[in-house]
Amino acid sequence: MLASTGPIAVTDQTFEEEVLLSPLPVVVDFYADWSVPCRLARPAFAAASEPHRGRVKFASANIDDAGQVVRLYGIRAIPTFLFVRGGQERGREVGPLTAPELDRSLRRHFPARARRASGGRPASR
Repeated sequence: MLASTGPIAVTDQTFEEEVLLSPLPVVVDFYADWSVPCRLARPAFAAASEPHRGRVKFASANIDDAGQVVRLYGIRAIPTFLFVRGGQERGREVGPLTAPELDRSLRRHFPARARRASGGRPASR
């Protein structure tokens, strides 16, 4: 089943199901509507989700709606991008990222072999 188009919203109530229990690797954008750097990063995050649809899930967590998760993961600055696979944090990036920077981070935190094993497409021969 393909992931929905664009990032999905997650809260304290949905984080476990949507992120920790996801069969796909997940990148979570911790943001706030009032943050200018977060508003600048949102279009790149949304654009980066499209080429990875079905292989990586993109989620957005408004820090005002996910206070428990923010405390649990020690999110101290926004935007913070959390990379989670198999319920475990694989890495994080702090600060706004461009789409190419986000692609590089995805490759670093979710190597191709791990993406395939978690539901991604195998490499063509």
